[in-house]
Amino acid sequence: MVNVTESGSIKEKTAAALGIFDGVHCGHRLVISSALKYKGLAPAVFTFRTESISFKHGRPFEYIYTNEQKLRILDKLGVKYALSPDFSVLQDMDGEEFAREILCGKMNAGAVVCGENFRFGKNASCGTDELKNLGEKYGFEVKVIKLSGNGFSSEKYRAMLREGKVSETYALGCGMYTLYGEVTEGNRLGRTLDFPTINQIFGEKQLVPRKGVYHTLTDIDGKTYNSITNIGVKPTVEKHIKPLAETHILDYSGDLYGRKIEVAFMEFVRDEKKFDSIDELKRQVFADIDYIRQQKPAGKE
Repeated sequence: MVNVTESGSIKEKTAAALGIFDGVHCGHRLVISSALKYKGLAPAVFTFRTESISFKHGRPFEYIYTNEQKLRILDKLGVKYALSPDFSVLQDMDGEEFAREILCGKMNAGAVVCGENFRFGKNASCGTDELKNLGEKYGFEVKVIKLSGNGFSSEKYRAMLREGKVSETYALGCGMYTLYGEVTEGNRLGRTLDFPTINQIFGEKQLVPRKGVYHTLTDIDGKTYNSITNIGVKPTVEKHIKPLAETHILDYSGDLYGRKIEVAFMEFVRDEKKFDSIDELKRQVFADIDYIRQQKPAGKE
């Protein structure tokens, strides 16, 4: 996928999906798939860099995926071009400027696709009616996807992740919830307990799913391994740390520090717990690992 720079533009005509798409959930995928279906137009996405958005609908914005991870998912879905500037770059642009300078000038849109609640222009002053009028003026088709009737929304997706319902979101067609990021240094306690782990941290404004233990799948160099991930603050061995994801990869041995690794979440297993001793923690972790080994073989979408 070509990541269009702020100074660049797309040469071929596109069908552009419009939205923040921070979770790339099943509603978002309806919009994106509609753009993918246009014949003779290259599939493209206009979005904002996820981390640059502070508020949405007047409330603090808690994003699901980092911009890097979002672009990775869009690439896997078949999007050819993506433009994702900082929100601050366009926040003072009115609706007509957005249509003329961005949709026509940079995206070279022959068609645009959005959800029924899509807003654009300074202070979100324009909606789909204004977009259709601008499409007639500037020569691009506008397709609005009705999403409210399917009973799903970004807030519902966030609520399900906060409840640990990762298997349910996958069943709804949202794709596996995944965490993609650099492996950071930890206290290496896991190595002394015979279950070495990798640590991945969440972004400052990133949603943290329900704290606890999950059955996960970890991708390393194109091979998928069963794994077990704890999301939380490691209350038995740490004090006053921010939530992170700590993953033990079954049947893998190697140094992953500094590498970017993708972990996909299959099932919530149990809540995070503070144990009375390291030995009690160790027994529980080995019981969790035994449970994971009894589940379906590793494999993901």
